[in-house]
Amino acid sequence: MIVGELTTLPSSGLPAVLNNALTLALTARPQDKTPGRYDLEGEHLFMNVMAFETQHPAQKKAEMHEQYIDIQLLLSGEERIQYGVAGSARQCEERHVEEDYQLCHDIDTMQTLHMKPGMYAIFMPGEPHKPGCVVTQGEEIKKVVVKVHISLLTA
Repeated sequence: MIVGELTTLPSSGLPAVLNNALTLALTARPQDKTPGRYDLEGEHLFMNVMAFETQHPAQKKAEMHEQYIDIQLLLSGEERIQYGVAGSARQCEERHVEEDYQLCHDIDTMQTLHMKPGMYAIFMPGEPHKPGCVVTQGEEIKKVVVKVHISLLTA
C-alpha cells in the first residue's frame, strides 16, 4: 500500500505508470462526473467514479484484486480505509475472476488509514482493503477508483 496527497504528486516517487494513471484521471475531472465507469485507456486503465454513504466497518467486507492495482482517490468527505499486507486476508469468499475481486471477512493485523479529500491510497494485487468506512459518523463521500492493469507495470 502506498499513500500520498495530490499536492505532492510530482515529488512522490511513484512509478511512471501510476503517476500517469492519476494524472489522466485528474485530467478527466472526476469531481464533475456522475457515478459510473470511464475509460482512460481502455480495459487496462479506467476509473470508477463513486458517491455513497460511509458505513461502520462491521457492515462491510474487505476486497482484494488479482489483475488490477486500485488507486483510491478521495474527492469529498472523509473515510477510513482498513487494510492489510498481501497474505493477510482471512475467511475469503469465492473469487470473481471476470470482475477481478474477492471479498474477505477479516484482515489479520489490520491497519487503518484516515482519508481526507486530495489523498490517494494505492493497493497492489493481493492487498486486502475495506474502503468507505465511517470516521465518526456516516457521511456522503465522493471518490474515484483508478484501475491499472498489472501488465502496465512491466510494459
